[in-house]
Amino acid sequence: MAAKMATLSFLLLLAIVTCSEAKLGYLKETNMVFYMHDIESGTNVTTIPVAGAPNKPFSVLRFGTIAAIDDLLTKGYNRNSTQVGRARGIYVNSAVDGSDLHFLMSLVFTNKVFNGSTLEVQGSDRFFLKYREVSVVSGTGKFRMGKGYAILETVYLNTMTFFFPIKLYYTSC
Repeated sequence: MAAKMATLSFLLLLAIVTCSEAKLGYLKETNMVFYMHDIESGTNVTTIPVAGAPNKPFSVLRFGTIAAIDDLLTKGYNRNSTQVGRARGIYVNSAVDGSDLHFLMSLVFTNKVFNGSTLEVQGSDRFFLKYREVSVVSGTGKFRMGKGYAILETVYLNTMTFFFPIKLYYTSC
C-alpha cells in the first residue's frame, strides 16, 4: 500500500513539474494546414454509415447515424497531392435536425516528419457552417501529451464529396 502511495505521489509531482514548466514558457507550438478528403458515395468511399435510426435509410446527414471514417489527409486541395496521413474514427449525427456531427478521430500521420505520430481530435462539427472549432485532446509520438484545437473550414461541399482543410494549432503541456 505504501509503495502504491509513493508511486502515486511521484506521478502527481511529475505532473506538477511538467505543467509548471509549461507555465514558464516552455510550450512547443506546431501549426499545420492540410486537407481531409471525406467521400460518402461513388468510387473510393472513405466514410460509410454503420448504424442508424430503425426503419430509415442510413445517412451521415440523418440524426442517429453512426459512420466509420478512413479519410485521406493531403498537403493540398487536390486528392492526388502529397499524402500526410489518414483521419480514422467515427461520426455520430447527434442533432435531431441532422445538422451536427459529433466526431472522434485519430489523425494518423504517414509523412516523413511525423510518421507514426497521431493526434486525437473530438468535438461537435456543425458542418453547414463554414468554420468550426474542435478539440485536440491527446497525441502520440512527436505529439505526445498534445492538446490544442483544430479549425475546420469547408472548402467544397456536395452530396458525393466533402473536402475540409483542417487548420491545426497544437500546443503541448
